[in-house]
Amino acid sequence: MPFFAYKGRNTYGELVRGVLEGVNSGAIADQLFNTGVTPVEIVVTRKPATASDAGWSVRLVEGKVTEIDVMMFSRQMYTLLKAGVPILRALSGLRESAHSLAFKRVLGDIRESLDTGREMSVALRRHPKIFSTFYVSMVRVGEATGMLEDIFLRLFYYLEFEKNTRDQIKSALRYPSFVVIAITIALVVINLFVIPAFAKVYNSIKVELPLMTRILLAVSDFTVHYWPAMLVAAIGVFIGFKIYVNSRSGKYRWDKAKLSLPLAGSIIMKATLARFARSFSLAYKSGIPIVQGLSVVALVVDNDHIGSRIEQMRNSIERGESILRTAMAAGVFSPIVLQMIAVGEETGELDSLMQEVAEMYEREVEYEVKKLSDKIEPILIVGLAVIVLVLALGVFLPIWELGSAMMHRGG
Repeated sequence: MPFFAYKGRNTYGELVRGVLEGVNSGAIADQLFNTGVTPVEIVVTRKPATASDAGWSVRLVEGKVTEIDVMMFSRQMYTLLKAGVPILRALSGLRESAHSLAFKRVLGDIRESLDTGREMSVALRRHPKIFSTFYVSMVRVGEATGMLEDIFLRLFYYLEFEKNTRDQIKSALRYPSFVVIAITIALVVINLFVIPAFAKVYNSIKVELPLMTRILLAVSDFTVHYWPAMLVAAIGVFIGFKIYVNSRSGKYRWDKAKLSLPLAGSIIMKATLARFARSFSLAYKSGIPIVQGLSVVALVVDNDHIGSRIEQMRNSIERGESILRTAMAAGVFSPIVLQMIAVGEETGELDSLMQEVAEMYEREVEYEVKKLSDKIEPILIVGLAVIVLVLALGVFLPIWELGSAMMHRGG
């Protein structure tokens, strides 16, 4: 994506400058508005050469900033600010104690930005790949309300939930992934080496082979002669798929399709809605206006299909419709969630009720992730049994028939 240099005014009327990456100038303007900056000028520019932008050799040595680095930064900032440590001294101390060289460099750049008079949110916005738009928006709210330390604590819990959910899903998929990889390698070895060895025996028999055997020999022969083309085609399909899902329309269609995947679709849906509910609750409780909060949350849910529905909600609320009506029109929430939104709107406790919605979805996600392996294992066992049966019938049936024929001749 292209880079844009911008000039704007923050909430205090001060002139701020910077460079952001985005699809177009409109997307950059939306990012700036979401973080409290009114853009004055936005022009296309080259990729900025900042302190956070190092050469490939430097990045190779120091590694990358991980989500754990950002989590611990949030928790430590809460502790230091709550203890009354000035923010510049807190950043200096964290920079000295940081184990990650990449994050140490980022903290140094943030410290330098604050020295020049920039706000914390503006300094964080210089690193969009590390601090999301939601993170920056929350920090800006903390600066405006004087609750910066509480915001850092809420961000820590939010990031912790995100990491735990991803780790649970990875853990559930680890064993099935190993089994699928092992089966794939076994099939490749059988097609390239085992079946061709049996083919020599079959050719010497000079008898009509069963249909299953002829199919296996044809597949093996094709694999042996055209495996380089098959490998190139597989790599091409993989690269083409990655390019497609990285495009705007491709990502939207893939994000929508993921919600309908067997076994995993419901988990992805519930995890996405849990992320929405927790993010919305956090933004609403922190004092972000609903319209602006929904704009930021739409970028956080990490699903373009759900994000478009949230933006649809935001547009309807801007026209004066209620949150309940817009949520019903979105068509992605269960009746229980809609009921919670209705009660929250009536009682003014929307943030706490949305927090309960998030916790409900989180419990369901945790339960379904634990059961995911139990659901996948029978499918893998049946698939493995079918493969073994096909190979046994195709490879050994002619040998059994030959043995039977020789025994009859001998009799």
